[in-house]
Amino acid sequence: MSEHDKDIDQPTGVETTGHEWDGIKELNNPLPRWWLYIWYATIAFSIGYMVVMPAIPALPGMGTNTRGLAGQSDRMAVAEQVESLRTQRSASGAALLTASLEEIETDRELQQFAMASGESAFGDNCATCHGAGGRGAKGYPTLADDAWLWSGTLEGIQYTLQHGIRHEEDPETRFSLMPAFGRDRLLERQQIDDVVNHVLSLSGREVDEAASSRGADIFAAQCASCHGEDGAGDRTFGAPNLTDDIWVFGSEYRDVYNSVYDARNAHMPAWGERLDEATIKSLAVYVHSLGGGE
Repeated sequence: MSEHDKDIDQPTGVETTGHEWDGIKELNNPLPRWWLYIWYATIAFSIGYMVVMPAIPALPGMGTNTRGLAGQSDRMAVAEQVESLRTQRSASGAALLTASLEEIETDRELQQFAMASGESAFGDNCATCHGAGGRGAKGYPTLADDAWLWSGTLEGIQYTLQHGIRHEEDPETRFSLMPAFGRDRLLERQQIDDVVNHVLSLSGREVDEAASSRGADIFAAQCASCHGEDGAGDRTFGAPNLTDDIWVFGSEYRDVYNSVYDARNAHMPAWGERLDEATIKSLAVYVHSLGGGE
């Protein structure tokens, strides 16, 4: 716009941009100087950053971004941190191998390492069945209640982890076998019903008293050799306590009936085939802590 064509806003005396909307004209005021200075500074900073730091992307086939004068590399920094952590863990892992479980429990630093390592290993290998924090699920024992089928000591838990339960490939696995009283026709359906009523009565459930009375005799003949005459269980056989109202496969009549009829001989892998000794020890310490330990 030439000098003689300039449009001046009469009230303010400021030149306009020539744009007008519904009689409202846009004034051609300059940008504030402080704003311009900040803008210029950001441009200068950006140029300096690209020179000093790795910022300019490389073209395809030319490798990574430019290194920059500072030689900074987040990838190298992370690699160094990972290597440092691996060295620390290697030293702690070596200490776990030589320390007994009791020594791990009394050495605070080693115990903390074992707990952290065990919790991580539990999440990767055990939580799928036993749940986060060992809360368990139907068909999978709760590990946080200090009620154990086999042994709840540190050594006992380590043995179970090492050799598994009913893991046929391991000759030292924990093994027991509950008969399928219905499927194998060891008992009639009425007899199973009587036994179930008796088993439920052991934990204080309301049952058919007559059926429970008949079931007591059958229980003594067929079940007491493993579960005990009072139903308190026997960890030698992994026979659960039937008096504490803690149930792995469900506490309803139908759940217990199915257990007696078809048996529940679950399997746990022998983790000694997949995990190293230090990880097994860490898992034992972690699992032992979930329920307070024995």
